[in-house]
Amino acid sequence: MSARVLRSISELADIAGPVVIAAGVFDGFHLGHRAVIDRTIAGARAAGGTPVVATFDPHPAAVLRPQSAPPLLTSTRHKIRLLADAGIAHVLVLGFDAAFAAQPPEIFIQALADACRPLREICVGEDWAFGKDRAGNLSLLTVLGKKLGFTATGHLPVIVDGKAVSSTAIRAAVESGALAEAARLLGREFSVLGTVIEGRRLGRTLGFPTANVRPESEQLPPNGVYAVRVLVDGKSHAGIANVGVRPTVSNEGVQRLVEVHLFDFSGDLYDCDIEVFFGRFVRPEQKFPDLDALRAQITSDVASVRATSA
Repeated sequence: MSARVLRSISELADIAGPVVIAAGVFDGFHLGHRAVIDRTIAGARAAGGTPVVATFDPHPAAVLRPQSAPPLLTSTRHKIRLLADAGIAHVLVLGFDAAFAAQPPEIFIQALADACRPLREICVGEDWAFGKDRAGNLSLLTVLGKKLGFTATGHLPVIVDGKAVSSTAIRAAVESGALAEAARLLGREFSVLGTVIEGRRLGRTLGFPTANVRPESEQLPPNGVYAVRVLVDGKSHAGIANVGVRPTVSNEGVQRLVEVHLFDFSGDLYDCDIEVFFGRFVRPEQKFPDLDALRAQITSDVASVRATSA
């Protein structure tokens, strides 16, 4: 299933009402976000209407505090795919810039209400804030709902291991390599979606052809080798991936790549979108004295991952 992407609020007029909107950034699409989305889908089903997710691109932090904006957990493309998998057929992606940030929250909500036919409900995380000076919150949504004829619903944080699930906590877990913890908070394996770019084809000469994925500002786990599962055109393939800068063979600076070898796969992946799901950490990235030593280590790594994934 794929989602229809709307780029302007006015396009909501084309959606069969009543419309129930989940509004938020939803970076990572973790368990807390899923709770808001599930409530939105249930509300639309009860009303005989349509659930819609309203989100923003780029991430507001990249505009409001660019020097300290954190890396993403999911690119916008990835987020749309995850939302579609969850049952959302319409995603409103609004461009976020300084002018949008300076807009009073009442204007944004009024525009949503005017476009929908009709707007039945807006679902948000209980602590979500939006609009100029972050003046928009659940209390304001409730007031505006009474005026404009919709219901405002705030969802409490989801608690796991005694702590509220948050994108910040998941980002820290991924950065430190605690992928099992990240998966618990996400409610799914941590993954990165990216387009395969052309490389130097060195992996092929070593006997292990690879697909090179340049991440889209996402948070990556520590440099090293991982057992992975890779989704290509809807089919899952076992494989192995290196995250890092390829110190044995690269003179291209410190740009990090995800370099993936799929087991028992043949075909051209250039320009294809693939989703890489990270599993067991195998070893840190390291520099080898020559290509023969690198080939020997890759052979050992592949054997180890094949043995555990069989």
